[in-house]
Amino acid sequence: MATCASALCVHAGRESESLCLAPSPQCTWSSPRRWLNLQEYQSKKLMQESGVAVQRFYVAGTASEALEAAKRLNAKEIVLKAQILAGGRGKGVFDSGLKGGVHLTKDPAVVGELANKMLGFNLTTKQTPKDGVKVKTVMVAEALDISRETYFAILMDRSCNGPVMVGSPQGGMDIEEVAASTPELIFKEVIDIFEGVRDEQALRMAANLGFKGPLQRQAADQIKRLYDLFLKVDATQVEVNPLGETPEGQVVCFDAKINFDDNAEFRQKAVFAMDDMTESDPTETEAAKWDLKYIGLDGNIACFVNGAGLAMATCDIIDLHGGKPANFLDLGGGVKERQVYEAFKLLTADPKVEAILVNIFGGIVNCAIIANGITKACRELELKVPLVVRLEGKKKKKKKKKQLRHPFCF
Repeated sequence: MATCASALCVHAGRESESLCLAPSPQCTWSSPRRWLNLQEYQSKKLMQESGVAVQRFYVAGTASEALEAAKRLNAKEIVLKAQILAGGRGKGVFDSGLKGGVHLTKDPAVVGELANKMLGFNLTTKQTPKDGVKVKTVMVAEALDISRETYFAILMDRSCNGPVMVGSPQGGMDIEEVAASTPELIFKEVIDIFEGVRDEQALRMAANLGFKGPLQRQAADQIKRLYDLFLKVDATQVEVNPLGETPEGQVVCFDAKINFDDNAEFRQKAVFAMDDMTESDPTETEAAKWDLKYIGLDGNIACFVNGAGLAMATCDIIDLHGGKPANFLDLGGGVKERQVYEAFKLLTADPKVEAILVNIFGGIVNCAIIANGITKACRELELKVPLVVRLEGKKKKKKKKKQLRHPFCF
């Protein structure tokens, strides 16, 4: 959580790493993980539903559908974008030989030909695994000229006890670079959570972004609609880069990144149902089904820990003593015996694992439950690697009576 009196934070990427645009010596951050990641067309669909101006677009799963979509658009120029959950698509390479996951053309027939070389093939970018990610859908959109680009975002800032608008007339580039080289071009407006975005705030931000005349009012309207979207989907961030103007006098959101509050999943079922899990690590996906926080690493010592802090410390201690952790696994609190058993199934399924370290602090879990889950796993999974167990805390004496029955248990 932010404890910075003056900092603006921009959450970026799956880990929601926070960036201070106006750092101060008092600034510290501890950001929660954000798991939901939508495809570009899904974010644009949510924006459309809130009246935000985006390019006209269709989604296609076959080359013939892409060709038909291009014809229906009847646009002067068309942009075809491969849909994967990774950046750098424009400079990516397909295993079909096609270079670039983003292409512009004025001929609808070319859209079908390009889609045929995208769909069903793996696209490799700087953010994908080395083998790339298979493209299953493409977005066929109207290409619009941009006469000027700006940056706009709405995000949560604890130092302001609510949402904040952040904008810059220098759009179309990394906002970090703008903040570092020309911090005077970063503008901030604190939003009163009870009042929402006031007209004068929206107009002032539009002016600071460099919109003039009728475009200023149009941009202010888009800003208010983006805030409506922010509230509607329980977002932690709505980032538009660029928020641009066209030669024809339109203000359009050309690209957007939306981060969501996982704690609001219970009331955002339609949004979270859009989550494309096919690109996620299968082990992480399976762990999530059992409410386990799992991240695969490249070591050989599996870690079975409760609490994110203790899990990170355990990984660090293993590394400090010359070992390499095979994973980060956080059981959390309120764990049930079945979760312990399923966690062991995940760990033992990793062929790299040569030993398992269990490090449990019983302040937030019942050690007897952990012990029961471990003994069940040892019996049914026929554990064949050394198991080191440390349980400390609540019900410690009871778990000692249980005694873990495993020939390699220490």
